[in-house]
Amino acid sequence: MPNPEQERQQAAAAAVDLVQSGMVVGLGTGGTSAYAIKILGQRVAEAGLKITGVPTSTRSAELARSLGIPLVDLTMAGQIDLTIDGADEFDPQLHLTKGGGGALLREKIVAFNSRKVAIITDSAKRVTTLGRFPLPCEVLPFAAPAVASWIQRTFSVQAIPRAGADGKLFLTDQGNQILDCHFGTIADPVALADRLDKVPGLIEHGLFVSVADVVFMGSGDGVETFSRSSPRLSR
Repeated sequence: MPNPEQERQQAAAAAVDLVQSGMVVGLGTGGTSAYAIKILGQRVAEAGLKITGVPTSTRSAELARSLGIPLVDLTMAGQIDLTIDGADEFDPQLHLTKGGGGALLREKIVAFNSRKVAIITDSAKRVTTLGRFPLPCEVLPFAAPAVASWIQRTFSVQAIPRAGADGKLFLTDQGNQILDCHFGTIADPVALADRLDKVPGLIEHGLFVSVADVVFMGSGDGVETFSRSSPRLSR
C-alpha cells in the first residue's frame, strides 16, 4: 500500500533540489509544503544555502522563521524565482484544486508572481478529472450568504461555510470566509474558473488553471515528474 507521508516527503525533496543559493522562494501552505520548508531549513542550517522565503500564510511564516529561513514580504521580494506548494488534486493538464489549508488567495498571488511553480503531492492527488475534492472559494464575510446562495442556485451544488478545528467559522489570514463547494466532476475547469472570477464578493477560488510548471508526485519508493507543455498563467 502507498505511504502518503513518505510520498510527500519524497516529492518535497525533489522540488527542493531545484532551489539554488540566491533564490527568492515562495513557501506554500499545508502539510506537504511543510516538508519542503523543513528540508530548506535543514539546508540553510547545515549546507549554508542562501535563500529568502516569501510565505503564503502565517503558519508557513512561523515554521520558516523557526528554522532560520530569512523571510521577506511580496512587496520587497519583487518577482519570485521558484514557488514550492502542495495541491489537493491535479489533472493531466496540471490544472489544480487548492485551498484545503485555507491559504488559496495568498498562494495564487505568490504563484502568479513566480518565474516557476513546482507542485508536490502524493499519488492519491492525481485525478483524471478535478472535482473529487470540494472546491474552496474565499469570500468576503458580507457577501458570503449571497455568494453561497448564487452558487447553489446556479450549479445545484452545496456551498458549505468551512468550520475551524474549534467548531467556529473558519477565517483566512485576510479575515475572509471559505465556502467548500461540492461541484463533483469539473469537466471544464477553465470555464468554471472564468465564471467564478466574475462573481462580486467571491475574492478567489481554488481552481489553479495553467499555474503549475511541474508536479512532483511521490509514487511508491520514487517520484514521478509531470511538466507543463504549454505556457502557464504568469506575470
